[in-house]
Amino acid sequence: MTTPARSGVFDTVTDRRVEEFTESVSFDRRLYAHDIRGSIAHAEMLATVGILTAAEAGLISQSLREIGDRITAGKFVFENSLEDIHMHIEQALIDQIGDVGRKLHTGRSRNDQVSTATRLWIRDALARLDQGIADLQLAFVGRCDHDAGVILPAYTHLQRAQPVLASHYWLAYCEKFQRDRDRLTDCQRRVNTCSLGSAAVAGTSIPIDREDVARRLEFNSLSRNSLDVSSDRDFVLETAFVLTMVAEHLSNWAEEWILWSTVEFDYLALPHQFCTGSSIMPQKINPDVLELIRGKTGRVVGNLQSLLVLVKGLPLAYNRDLQEDKPALFDSFDTVESCLQLAVPIVAGAELKRGSIETGLERGYLDATTLMEYLIQHGVPMRSAHHAVGQLVNKARQRNVPLGQLGLSDFQECHADLDESVFEVLGVERAIQSFSSYGSTAPAQVERQIADWKRRLASDMEAAIAVENR
Repeated sequence: MTTPARSGVFDTVTDRRVEEFTESVSFDRRLYAHDIRGSIAHAEMLATVGILTAAEAGLISQSLREIGDRITAGKFVFENSLEDIHMHIEQALIDQIGDVGRKLHTGRSRNDQVSTATRLWIRDALARLDQGIADLQLAFVGRCDHDAGVILPAYTHLQRAQPVLASHYWLAYCEKFQRDRDRLTDCQRRVNTCSLGSAAVAGTSIPIDREDVARRLEFNSLSRNSLDVSSDRDFVLETAFVLTMVAEHLSNWAEEWILWSTVEFDYLALPHQFCTGSSIMPQKINPDVLELIRGKTGRVVGNLQSLLVLVKGLPLAYNRDLQEDKPALFDSFDTVESCLQLAVPIVAGAELKRGSIETGLERGYLDATTLMEYLIQHGVPMRSAHHAVGQLVNKARQRNVPLGQLGLSDFQECHADLDESVFEVLGVERAIQSFSSYGSTAPAQVERQIADWKRRLASDMEAAIAVENR
């Protein structure tokens, strides 16, 4: 590859140390396919408006594809002197076809070129991420049938609260990850804006057709202000935030399952192929993958913070600081994708320890709230019912028995008109049957939600296949 000599306003070549300090090709080379796609669209547009001939645009496009093939095959030489992937590709094009290659950059700048390639890369990466989250949702929904009828203690403040169906628990994670997917979709809308043709900062006097380029690259809209485009990295920060939320939800789930897999909880057996042993203690089955998912979330959060600090003091328009957005962006995508790839088989392969769970279900007075609501429905004011059930729980604790083993006389001390029907809401299974509100753990409600999730995810899968086959 030919390295361009210093020319124009510069009277000396760049110091080697500056080349090493300012290069970004070591990390932005992963944009090569998207840069080439944008350049081909730009060349075809230049031919459409008469700046290039059809033959010149065809030669440029074919040469760019050949350069892309060489990069893919690992046969392309990268040099720090050419700074970034965009300059590498342009110089390789010039080396290959001469002056025709020098015409490609007409009507654009590296500023809008970089923005466009980054947007195209993020757009593809968001689609992959969405599919990865959908796969995780499918794994949780698959557990619903596998764990049908299993009751778990739900916790608040990490203290036992009320009984819930295991399926209700799994669908709670589907809801969290669906919000992440919704954020991805919303983020995609702002990412999917064409920057190309805004040029360096003020636009261009060349009669280009930006709408033509946007159509070729399947962008939904055009950027409307050339000054804004040069400085805008909102779409990168928003993407990083969405990735952070996905990582946070994965970390929440990992933390819970780490606890559940302990001897103290004894709720869950993790698949051994996703655990590790101890170098000294032969009995250990450590949840290292879950711990690393939890730990790697810190990197994703840190990347978001780095990006926020990066842009906080930048004036309009482009500043070289923005080169530093890509390491954080790429690392967050890589980290979250790797976590998702491991989360799916862990969710699918884990087993609830039903015997251990059932043995301890009556501990913690999970039916206390249901008893309180029973009293309310029998005319006891809510605060009075709350106080009365608290006294009953205290009495049961003193006797070391569940609420269902108190005598009828104990309940009648709270409300004289109570009869044997009070026992119909006591015990976790009866408590589960007492729920009725929309979105609750009531069996009928949960069954409807499972069916709804199956339909939604099946529809999403069909839509994804249709997009791939377009």
